[in-house]
Amino acid sequence: MTPTTAVSRLSGQARRVEPFHVMRLLARAGELEALGRSIVHMEVGEPDFPTPGPILEAGRRALADGRTRYTSAGGLPALRRAIAAYYVERYDTPVAPERILITPGASGALQLVFLALLEAGDRVLICDPSYPCYRQVLQLMGVEPIAVPVGSDTDYQLTATLAEAAWVPGVRAIVVASPSNPTGSSIAPEVLTELYALCRDRGAALVVDEIYQGLTYDIPDRTAFSLGSDDLYVINSFSKYFGMTGWRLGWLAGPRDAVEVMERMAQNLFIAANTPAQYAALAAFDPATIEILETRRLAFQRRRDRLLPALRDLGFGIPVQPSGAFYLYARLPEGLEIDSMTLTSRILEEAGVALTPGHDFGRHAAGRHVRFAYTREIEDLDEGVRRIGDWLARV
Repeated sequence: MTPTTAVSRLSGQARRVEPFHVMRLLARAGELEALGRSIVHMEVGEPDFPTPGPILEAGRRALADGRTRYTSAGGLPALRRAIAAYYVERYDTPVAPERILITPGASGALQLVFLALLEAGDRVLICDPSYPCYRQVLQLMGVEPIAVPVGSDTDYQLTATLAEAAWVPGVRAIVVASPSNPTGSSIAPEVLTELYALCRDRGAALVVDEIYQGLTYDIPDRTAFSLGSDDLYVINSFSKYFGMTGWRLGWLAGPRDAVEVMERMAQNLFIAANTPAQYAALAAFDPATIEILETRRLAFQRRRDRLLPALRDLGFGIPVQPSGAFYLYARLPEGLEIDSMTLTSRILEEAGVALTPGHDFGRHAAGRHVRFAYTREIEDLDEGVRRIGDWLARV
């Protein structure tokens, strides 16, 4: 069998999946580091803090106790109850444990929700820019993502006005994120209320990605369930706020009847989420763990407050101070006559700073934007800014 024959057997959807451009840059950064180069990493959206000690200890205890068999597809009942209690304690919002499903990361949750709600030929409204996996997973399913350009005038969030203007026949859902990747913006409660009303009126589902929930600054930490509605779909994860990226554990919450269906789907797609990770996550809500996580949240805020004005001083356009996550989505300096793909490649090779090009997040002004991740110590961020400034002075 020739390579050409093998490739030709792949589905059209599979061949159309686009890579993360940032992964190419990350691989190149690794090559440069292997050659002895110093690289300041501001590209990957992963907290630099280790998993908190109480979670690690709970994971070690689970392994020592032999907690390595499958759980039910819906997840440990104790973990579902712990998440439900967390919604009440932190957000004063009741969500029944039966409406919660434990998944292999937020990615598993997204797949289940999309598969439960959508069929080939359907359409879904998403923001442009937004997390790239939305459009890739939808396209793999034969669903058409309708990317709606958003900017600083709406805090980089979809509004009911924008959604209504973009609405076309076949739209079955709207997907929003709060806080969002790559902009770090949060959706205002009144905007979410209007989007929800529009979805109800049009017979569509509202899916809210809350993977960066907890990592908010200057505003209250919120959940979409504060709307008081049972027919929302919320995606969440233990990766970002809880610092468990490599454990690959997330959850979804939605209408009880839909969760029952998605549990059957999970049986066939995943069997179950990682068992030791689920036992470890039971410690994520302990007061000692939350105290650690809140200290880290304040550290992220200090990093944002240090990096934002420094980048503005270099000419990068950041018109809105982000209220969450750990990203700054910046317009390239005026007069810089290269696009973001070229800039990120050159600045890595010539200055030793790794950034993410706007092309990873959509098409709207993507060539004029880059994403900075402040997932490094302030000293590293300062060094990155210094290198970028020196590089800009030379080009």
